[in-house]
Amino acid sequence: MKTLTLVVPSYNSEDYLRRCLDSMLPLDDDLEVIVVDDGSKDATAKIAGDYADRHPGLRVVSKPNGGHGSAVNAGLDAATGNYFKVIDSDDWVDRSALAALLETLRGQQRLDLVVTNFVYEKEGKRRRHAMRYRTTLPVGREFGWQDVGRFRADQGLLMHALTYRTEVLRESGLRLPEHTFYVDNLYAFVPLPYVTRMRYLDVDLYRYHIGRLDQSVNEAVMLGRLDQQLKVNHLMIQALPPSGTTPEALHRYQVHYLGLVCAISSIMLIRAGEPEHLRLKRDLWQELRFTHASAHHQLRRSSIGRLVNLPGRAGRRVSVAAYRMARLAIGFN
Repeated sequence: MKTLTLVVPSYNSEDYLRRCLDSMLPLDDDLEVIVVDDGSKDATAKIAGDYADRHPGLRVVSKPNGGHGSAVNAGLDAATGNYFKVIDSDDWVDRSALAALLETLRGQQRLDLVVTNFVYEKEGKRRRHAMRYRTTLPVGREFGWQDVGRFRADQGLLMHALTYRTEVLRESGLRLPEHTFYVDNLYAFVPLPYVTRMRYLDVDLYRYHIGRLDQSVNEAVMLGRLDQQLKVNHLMIQALPPSGTTPEALHRYQVHYLGLVCAISSIMLIRAGEPEHLRLKRDLWQELRFTHASAHHQLRRSSIGRLVNLPGRAGRRVSVAAYRMARLAIGFN
């Protein structure tokens, strides 16, 4: 069995797949790379096949188009590594940090989750913002949820930061919806109640490339896919375990992360601006209130919850202005 499987979901990725795969080379003997060609119409499958021919340990899974979640599902089904990580085909990894991750994982059976840093690689932006967890997670040792501190308002364990033990994902029953964007939020949320032993490796492993006009996190694209953002948001509300059924620190974190996603949904609905969108925003927070009253109470009192629910047209302008300032400071889309 390999130590680590890296799954690369790929759809029409001919312009950047080589950069992604080159960042993993030369392949360590303990590393398995699976490129999932999700029904691409360009040269993605040929590029991936050429790499597979030259590099034992890299293989290609081809399937009809089903979207990012479907490709992750296929990669999980095919994975043979003890640990599992997703690398999107337009992103890449730092090779020395990958070597450090492999060294941490070799021979491991206890760890359910390893957290590493990721860096926003935004086109046209000189200064790179890195998401690190030094003030929130213990460094250099195994820990449990009781050792996890409070996350900042702008901080979360995104998919890019997570390396799960493969069996944790399978035991959680994770199956991401097909033909749906933003399912990475489910990937970073649903399996967490199955995680008990963790380690934080303070290396900048994942390079998150953003800034392309066609990218799913581009604001204009998000406004065109509000139905999919809301679908994922609703699924997260349904997946949140009731208070008292999981460790307190885990529940606190999941409520925090759910609040971040609700805030993004709210801002996008405000930006869309039609009465129907504002009604959908009210419905979203009402659903949270009826499903998880204590989480709703906590989030509405938080700084982000207050900010995205300011009353009236003037309040909505303030919400959008704050969002734009955060976007400029961090460069997240």
